[in-house]
Amino acid sequence: MQQDTFIQFFHWYTPADGHLWQHFRQEAASLKVKGITHAWLPPAFKGARGKDSEGYDVYDLYDLGEFDQKGTVATKYGPKEDYLQAIRAAQEQGLKVLTDVVLGHRTGGDGKEKIKVQRVNPDNRTEMTGAPFEIEAFTQFFFPGRKDQYSAYKWDYHSFAGVDYAANLPAEEQGIFKILNEYGNGQWNEEVSQENGNFSFLIGDDVETRNPAVREELYNWGKWYLQVTGCNGFRIDALKHMSWRFMKNWSTAMKEAAGKDFTMIGEYWSPDNLPEMLDYLDKVENSISLFDAPLHHNFYEVSKGERELWKVYDNTLTAARADKSITIVENHDTQPCQTLESPVEAWFKPLAYGCILLRAQGVPCIFYPDLYGAQYRDNGCDVTIEKVAVLEKLLELRKDYAYGEQEDYFAAAGVIGWVRRGDAGAPGSGCAVVLSSSEQGGNINMHMGKAFAGKTFMNFLNPLQELVLDAEGNAVFYVDQRGIAVWVPKR
Repeated sequence: MQQDTFIQFFHWYTPADGHLWQHFRQEAASLKVKGITHAWLPPAFKGARGKDSEGYDVYDLYDLGEFDQKGTVATKYGPKEDYLQAIRAAQEQGLKVLTDVVLGHRTGGDGKEKIKVQRVNPDNRTEMTGAPFEIEAFTQFFFPGRKDQYSAYKWDYHSFAGVDYAANLPAEEQGIFKILNEYGNGQWNEEVSQENGNFSFLIGDDVETRNPAVREELYNWGKWYLQVTGCNGFRIDALKHMSWRFMKNWSTAMKEAAGKDFTMIGEYWSPDNLPEMLDYLDKVENSISLFDAPLHHNFYEVSKGERELWKVYDNTLTAARADKSITIVENHDTQPCQTLESPVEAWFKPLAYGCILLRAQGVPCIFYPDLYGAQYRDNGCDVTIEKVAVLEKLLELRKDYAYGEQEDYFAAAGVIGWVRRGDAGAPGSGCAVVLSSSEQGGNINMHMGKAFAGKTFMNFLNPLQELVLDAEGNAVFYVDQRGIAVWVPKR
């Protein structure tokens, strides 16, 4: 038996050398051995910044590194051929591949249009300021390098709800502009997050899914992409900014088109608003699992000394809806120098990974730099992310030991623990986990069960540490200061 374990196989500062697809292909077998079941890859389509684009500044969804557009054929990560070969190679190793999908906006338009707009208050986007007026906006997308291959659809201002750049206005007069076309009577789509009044707009040209032609094009693209890539699932970007009704219908259609077990996960980043996330799950009828943003934020706060360890699961998606929770320690938005920067302190990462990898609730997703390390520089910000030294051992523990019934011992503010009592389908499994955020370390008397009575347990992360369970299957399991100990039956 094997439990699902994801990896985000990139970060924001992945080198723009065109080699990521090849690197992934080379690492696939090793990832499988480590216990990884699913790999999430970055957006494979052409972005407005060409070979330097991370893929989130979407230009052409159909250009997977095949056409000479935006000054390059290959994307930052490599050419289309390498991408498709990497997916197939990973699948041959038994990995499932999730591909990043960005549907809500476009950037880098090919032509300008004169369009009527109304200026929007950025802090309350339901509030329009001043009278409607005309601007020049890059809302025309012809994709001249692709020449209608795969799709002849041309985007124009009818395809968008708003923009954030007017070519005829000076820098000080830029802002968010609501496009006045035949959709929405001058109002944003209401089926989005109500943050800032209405959170439909994110960046660039905001896609208008109330236009039936746009909806049809996005359905067509999704089915084309499934056929071309053969991927096993989607990670959908920026769900807060898209109509929940459209996403419910689109994700359902994609699962049907895939014709197999298809994984659908998404980013609904509301670290301080769990009710909003739960409401979204209800609206999309649980068709998409979500990253547990509140849990990441709790990890961040514990690591900074701003939250007690025993409250790490308070107000989290994992506590409320574990069946729909994807758990993370870090991602490409929270890493240092990024938009949602909230990096978990290095000392706490082993504890955080213990939480997501060794508990029964949620599906864990590890972050590339925490397995491989990373170095980068951005706007004078020099960053080194060291590998999490025990991460491979924690993955091994998840693969071999962390099974069965779970009982929690969150008994003290700075020391928590739990036991997993093992499963017959994983012979020799079972473990006792103790975490300490205090400078003193600590211990907890925990009950493994009579099946483990009299057995010798060792700390898998420090095998010199051993203890023997009593006749009832109890023991006082201990942990060093600011650390994690994982006690397993000695084999």
